[in-house]
Amino acid sequence: MSEQVNYFARLNAINVSEHIEKKGGFSYLSWPFAVAQLRLADPAAVWEVRRFSGLPFLISEAGVFVEVAVTVQGITLSQIHPVLDGRNRPMLAPTSFDINSSIQRCLVKAIALHGLGLYIYAGEDLPQPMADAANDAAGGNPAPAPEPRTNARRAGPTISGPQQAQIHGLAIEVGTDLQRLLDHFGIKALTDLPASEFTRVVRSLEQRRAA
Repeated sequence: MSEQVNYFARLNAINVSEHIEKKGGFSYLSWPFAVAQLRLADPAAVWEVRRFSGLPFLISEAGVFVEVAVTVQGITLSQIHPVLDGRNRPMLAPTSFDINSSIQRCLVKAIALHGLGLYIYAGEDLPQPMADAANDAAGGNPAPAPEPRTNARRAGPTISGPQQAQIHGLAIEVGTDLQRLLDHFGIKALTDLPASEFTRVVRSLEQRRAA
């Protein structure tokens, strides 16, 4: 990979749309394709599955988690991913297959931190052109100011990753359109949902499930 080209911009410009897989209403990039594109861009790229007391997963009260670190051009970025079931709900007693699947998804997301397929997780259909991404990184095109929240209850702490996964899973289970929930709070992603609203959202979804 040429040192004169921003490696993030180059990876971010690759169109991976034809290799996206759908499961449980969510989009995933095929991990063999992600690894192949990464190694084509940087043959020296490496990754590591982090260990917790010798095990490739961490058990907590919130669920089971895995972590993968990917190093590209000497820069190491890591991603933590919960072990989820087929409906994207946290699993407290996953099988070895479940853990392996989560490690693969975590690897893809760690690669995305370096640019490849990152636009998928931003809800975009196509990647940003490399020239535009490079200019943005260099400050040539200042990023637009964030849109104001139209219906957010209050500023403050937002929900955690496991809480996001729980809401995702409940929404899928009861057939609720997640976008309607986001629109109700005037946010673009669950990462922006105020922590103070978590209990109310979960209670509402659980009531629909019981109905």
